[in-house]
Amino acid sequence: MATNRLVCRECHRVNEADAETCESCASSSLTEDWAGYVVIAHPEESEIATEMQVTEPGAYALKVR
Repeated sequence: MATNRLVCRECHRVNEADAETCESCASSSLTEDWAGYVVIAHPEESEIATEMQVTEPGAYALKVR
């Protein structure tokens, strides 16, 4: 379930619940306090990815507290 996952405060990447660091940027600043997410498959063709400054495919949180 997505609510059990951790999100990186730096890049907003959704990580597994047992992660100690972000799989994308290696930051250890992870949180359970986030809302909504988007899955980006082709960031080079996505306006949302451009707006979010995402360059790698994956799941990203929309709001991170």
